[in-house]
Amino acid sequence: MNKYEIMFIVRPDMEEADIRKTAESMKKVLSDGKAKVIEEKAMGQRELAYEINKFNTGYYFLYIVEASKETQQEFNRVARLNENIIRHLIVKVED
Repeated sequence: MNKYEIMFIVRPDMEEADIRKTAESMKKVLSDGKAKVIEEKAMGQRELAYEINKFNTGYYFLYIVEASKETQQEFNRVARLNENIIRHLIVKVED
């Protein structure tokens, strides 16, 4: 199991309940892959450094997890397909 820092940005034009639902569905991808969520942080709505898909703001979420490479790859695949996520980043944390 490797340690990863996962950050993703959810579209700002959604209802608050839908934003939470999107974040929970992404967390479920991790838990289904037997990943251990060490830290979970909803960072709220923030301004983007540059415009993405005509959005200037987005809702940021940060997960620090211990997961297998396969689980990390599955999260990456699902995040790319999810139209509510405008950007995501996965960084392997060295111990």
